[in-house]
This record gives sequence, C-alpha cells and structure tokens, in this order.
Amino acid sequence: MHTTENRPRFLNLLQIRMPIGAVASIAHRISGVLLFLILPATVFLLELSVRSPEGFDQARAILQAPLVRLFGLVLAWALLHHLLAGIRFLLLDLEIGIEREQARLSAWLVNLGAPLVVLLIVGAML
Repeated sequence: MHTTENRPRFLNLLQIRMPIGAVASIAHRISGVLLFLILPATVFLLELSVRSPEGFDQARAILQAPLVRLFGLVLAWALLHHLLAGIRFLLLDLEIGIEREQARLSAWLVNLGAPLVVLLIVGAML
C-alpha cells in the first residue's frame, strides 16, 4: 500500500528545473512541430510566387511584412535547432558523446548554438 507522504503535494511545471538534455529534447520536438505546421503556408507561398509575376510580387509583399519577418526568425531558430539537435541525437544513438559531461556539453552547444547562428545570419544580412 502506498502512502500519501511520498507523493508530491503540488506539481508546478514552472518550478521544475529540467536537465539541459531535457530542454534540448523538448525544444527539438517544439521545433519539429513548428516546421511541420508551417509547411502548408510555405507551399502556398511557393505556388503563389511561381504562378505569375503578380503572384511573385504578392508573395514578396507577404514575406516583407514585419510580423512575418519576425516569425521568420523563429522559423530560422526552429530549423537550426532541429538540425543541430537531430545531429546530436544521431551521435548519441551511435554512442558518441554519451558520457554525462559530453552529453551536457552537446546539449548546451545545441541550445546556445541555434540562436547564435540566427543572430549571426541576421547580423550578416544587415
């Protein structure tokens, strides 16, 4: 028989301190969902841009809207994070970098690397 003394009294997800590997894993899933959900809009814009010169101008106008450009930064992060975390997980599956400190370091590199590369790309575009 279980006693209620061993059970948590409350579960506040904002107070749980996740290990860095868990943060990388959760962000990998979130980035994958974002990339999947944006596919219909991407296909629509591609189709619109190749339909006619007017369609190209419309697609370009949509992509130059400030809110869409901001969302583009989020998508750039999602793509880079998903790529870097995917490589990390493939290496872990091959038992490369599986030691605790190596795994933590690779998680930190993924979590900090993706936004850093996005910032570098934005800086290069300015």
